[in-house]
Amino acid sequence: MARRNPIPARWLMTDERMGDALWPSLRRLPPGSGVVFRHYATPARERRALLRRIVRLAKARRLVVVVAGKSTIAADGVHGRAKTHGIRTWSAHSRGEALAGKRAGADALFVSPIHVTRSHQGAAGIGPARAMRIGRGLGIPMIALGGMTESRWRQIRRFGFHGWAAIDAWIR
Repeated sequence: MARRNPIPARWLMTDERMGDALWPSLRRLPPGSGVVFRHYATPARERRALLRRIVRLAKARRLVVVVAGKSTIAADGVHGRAKTHGIRTWSAHSRGEALAGKRAGADALFVSPIHVTRSHQGAAGIGPARAMRIGRGLGIPMIALGGMTESRWRQIRRFGFHGWAAIDAWIR
């Protein structure tokens, strides 16, 4: 399958705990980076307004935005099962989830947690070698997620990851 859009190498995963740090985090992303808009717990009306504002900023900064969950706001794609004509990204914590992403037409797999992370409290990181086995041979770019930073990315990209994603790395 031909890629509908280039898959960014750097990603910001949004959520409510970012608070006002969301805006400087979006500005820290290099042009061509991606944003996975989550904010699952935000009430629908506020979520739509927030997504509209993020999409406007993203267009001005040449960022790619994919939306997790249902949305009527135009973005560059979806994260998960929703219908899209754009990029489809997919979470994979196991080989089974990676295979489900392949069947769903995922353009990129977010494989996690590579390292210990606040997003999966109490879960051990699986490490880069085990993470690569989750998506190996599927022909889908894999994005390392979980405790990632730019320096950790430089250390593990030799394993074949296409890119990396984080929350906290973009906040600091």
